Amino acid sequence: MKKLAAFAAIFVLTLLVGCGNSANNNNTAGTNTPANNGNTSTSTTAPDAVTSASVVDNGEDFKKAISKEGTWIAATLKDLSFTEDLVVEGEFSNKGKPARKIALYTQDADHNITNSFRLTAPKITIKSENTQIQGGTFVGDVYVEANGFKVVNATIEGNVYFSDDKYQATYSASDQGKVTGVTEVKK
Repeated sequence: MKKLAAFAAIFVLTLLVGCGNSANNNNTAGTNTPANNGNTSTSTTAPDAVTSASVVDNGEDFKKAISKEGTWIAATLKDLSFTEDLVVEGEFSNKGKPARKIALYTQDADHNITNSFRLTAPKITIKSENTQIQGGTFVGDVYVEANGFKVVNATIEGNVYFSDDKYQATYSASDQGKVTGVTEVKK
């Protein structure tokens, strides 16, 4: 069974790293671009980092993957549960565009979901632009402080609160994305 789990982890990592390669080869990973500090604009400054995926199976690695020092994709290999609030922050890109993904699933070579997982926390705050929760279930409330939040083929068992109307205006629930509670602006 351990061999199968190890093989699955390597397989998922290989798939996600392939998806994580940026189309531009400017390698901005070492660039010290100033953070936006909550000011929203349509600036064209380069993201702080261009990285591949982080496939995790424990809480500490997951928290690191969604942090400023993390990766554009945080993919889990099992259900994870937290008693403290989580924060997704930092500027990352995929294919030259700002992006963050919380992948709560594993997939096969044809990109079919093979397993879905649950991520549980009292609250998760989204501070990274174009963050999406995909392929599983988040149990708790989501607080959005960035443009482009998406729920893709996933369920939020809780509420989604936006700190401003402009963030709600860029929200999307697609491909079976579902929120069981309210979706509203809460200032």
